[in-house]
Amino acid sequence: MLKRIGAIAGIVIIALVAVALIRTALFKSQQVAVKPAPRVDIDVNAAAGRFARALRFRTISDIDPAKVDNQAFSDFYAFLDSTFPLVKATLVKEVVNGSSILYTWKGSDPKARPILLMGHSDVVPVEAGTENAWKHQPFAGEIADGCVWGRGAQDVKVNVMSVLESFEYLLKERYTPKRTICLAIGHTEETLDQEGNGKIAELLQSRGVRFEMVVDEGGSITKGLLGGVAAPVALVGTAEKGHLALELAVTAESGHAAMPPKETAAGILCAAVSRIEKNQYPLRIAGVTKQMFQTVGPEMPFGNRLALANLWLLGGVVRSQLAASNSMASVLHTTIAPTMLQGSQRENVLPIKATGVVDFRIMPGESVESVTERARTTIKDDRVKITVLPGATEPTPVTDAGLPAYKTLERTIREVFPGVIVTPFLCFAKTGSRSYISISDSTFRFSPVINTTESLAQMHGTNERLAVDNFGDSIRFYIQLIRNVDKG
Repeated sequence: MLKRIGAIAGIVIIALVAVALIRTALFKSQQVAVKPAPRVDIDVNAAAGRFARALRFRTISDIDPAKVDNQAFSDFYAFLDSTFPLVKATLVKEVVNGSSILYTWKGSDPKARPILLMGHSDVVPVEAGTENAWKHQPFAGEIADGCVWGRGAQDVKVNVMSVLESFEYLLKERYTPKRTICLAIGHTEETLDQEGNGKIAELLQSRGVRFEMVVDEGGSITKGLLGGVAAPVALVGTAEKGHLALELAVTAESGHAAMPPKETAAGILCAAVSRIEKNQYPLRIAGVTKQMFQTVGPEMPFGNRLALANLWLLGGVVRSQLAASNSMASVLHTTIAPTMLQGSQRENVLPIKATGVVDFRIMPGESVESVTERARTTIKDDRVKITVLPGATEPTPVTDAGLPAYKTLERTIREVFPGVIVTPFLCFAKTGSRSYISISDSTFRFSPVINTTESLAQMHGTNERLAVDNFGDSIRFYIQLIRNVDKG
């Protein structure tokens, strides 16, 4: 009997190995085969000089409108008018809600759906006390060491300037697009974007506009971020997580800390926060994240290919490996992060009220309501009042990577950046593109910039910069995208 069981087990193991090897052999590259696009001859150094000047405008947004320097935005837009004379003479420019801009380049085919390209003029402030840590001052707009330095170089005046440079180039070539092309430049993306892109979207919706595709910031071309992939990987955001901040509040009687009750407001609060944090969402390789691994998996060494081609068998092993990286784990589940705690103002005084904030980044398939209810049932304590803080957003719908618009974007990336692997990607952060979801067939989050782990940290941090050559390729990307979109 034992021999028979051993023989059966051996046959099963051999069968599993055979199936796994066959599936691995069939796990082929999904990358579209293209020839590199003819290199567009542009004066990159002159364009970089204009880009550097754009970074000198202190277009800093703030959640309090009274603290915003509106003149800086007006001066920036005047600079754009003088810098791109053909754009000014040809495109329709509309100012929306004071400091957001909508450009419209009329296409020759009124039946062809328009496309929307996006950027934002506002930037985050420089953290007080870090100014001297910058190699070049954040608003000096300098070119040094082959880079353009300054706040907004990556996030995201690069998109604004690259698109306008591409428009100006094509206009000089007497190019007329088939499709109408819009450029939305929001001024509150870093704070309350409903006042920027939200207002532009409302205006377009009132006119009955519907876009074939929207392209905003989000993903980029990454080097070394996905382990096991030697080639650069272009992460095209086809969806983005939702965002929820829950405030937990507990009230109790105050008093001297030398005579505490059995439970204090701070203790009850900390216990509630701890229960939420310990009750993490399970890791799942599903949806856009599964699609990403299925796309990049064939480009990996054999061991990685074997695992990713056989998630039915080795999914647990893959999840455990990914869980070791915070960034990788974050695309596998709704994340939970306690971020703020406040109690008494003195160490020897019991707090009347203790509050905490827990931040959630919500996966597609969950919702603000479902996450809030899960937190409530996890805490199981009526003494803890739960409040949804303003600004909560749902996860966006997922754009199908099989649509022609995605294929056009994929082809463009590979034509301008030869050898780059293109894959769908789930964005962690909120982008302005979500304002246009209801009036677009396809929404993508991608900037044609090259990033490493180091450069990603510069976006809202110190020494933000972009390579001059990368800026040139960014312009070429938008030129090629406009041409490819017209080809259908």
